[in-house]
Amino acid sequence: MATCARTVWKAGCQRQLLRAGGPAHAGRSRAAPTNPPVRTLAAVKPLRKDKKDDAAKEAQKEKRVVDDAGRHKPYGRTAWAPVDDVYFMRYYPRAVYGAADAINMLKGFQKLDFTPVKQPVYIDLKLDMKLEKKRRVESFVSTVHLPHPFRTEMNSVLVFTEDADQTRAAMEGGAAFAGGVELMQSILDEEISADYYVAVPAILPKLVPLKNKLRKKFPKGTRGSVSGDIAQMLALFQKGHEVLVENDCYVRTQIATLDMNAEQILNNLQRVLMDVCSHRPASMGPFIERAIIASQTSEALWFRSQDVLPEDK
Repeated sequence: MATCARTVWKAGCQRQLLRAGGPAHAGRSRAAPTNPPVRTLAAVKPLRKDKKDDAAKEAQKEKRVVDDAGRHKPYGRTAWAPVDDVYFMRYYPRAVYGAADAINMLKGFQKLDFTPVKQPVYIDLKLDMKLEKKRRVESFVSTVHLPHPFRTEMNSVLVFTEDADQTRAAMEGGAAFAGGVELMQSILDEEISADYYVAVPAILPKLVPLKNKLRKKFPKGTRGSVSGDIAQMLALFQKGHEVLVENDCYVRTQIATLDMNAEQILNNLQRVLMDVCSHRPASMGPFIERAIIASQTSEALWFRSQDVLPEDK
């Protein structure tokens, strides 16, 4: 019985080998495959152009804005305001405070949490950079003088000029470095650096090799860092506060320290917001879509930016 089983198994194996195209033994010629391999993978079906266009149109669709006016509760929320001290924030509309109230709340948080009094106060602004016909407001960098500076040390300023008298005047005015093209190699080698770089118009064409190195710090007339009045540039940038747009539409910067009184913080906030809104075309409406203020250790508070801006902003 065992011999019969082995014979059947051997014959079956030989038939499988012949069917797959392999030789039964070394002395026999290779037979042609009776069952050629079958293709099991299909080519990727090309995406129709009209479907691609439809997908692009759907991606460009704006979110539906729900008008909650006259409703007994906001759309998708539990109620307009919570009745308990502890609640889930996602069930209620986010509270938006007045600017002065938000600053007072930050001071209250510091006392309750026993955190350091002298901690930075930050703002986070989201800007509406869209213009007509799919154009956008260009990202900007500006320097402002705060009514109540919170930094004790002055910014370092490097002055580019080839005039010996201007070089001497810049150093006497407090410039960290002053000179001509001889400073370029030291900057490229990172031997010297400064917070701001300013230049007189005559030397500007010779500074082109520094564009990739300095990037946004490269002297530019629209930022006030190219002028024949070196004293004015030093006065602006030594005590100035830089405000710039990040990630196309966000402004994140420190405006004060929490140990300053509420009026001083509010004045600094107003100065920064006015400078930001000055870069928006006057005919395009509100510029700030969302405004947040927070200290280093507190929660973030949404506030109404229009409270500290003139009516035309």
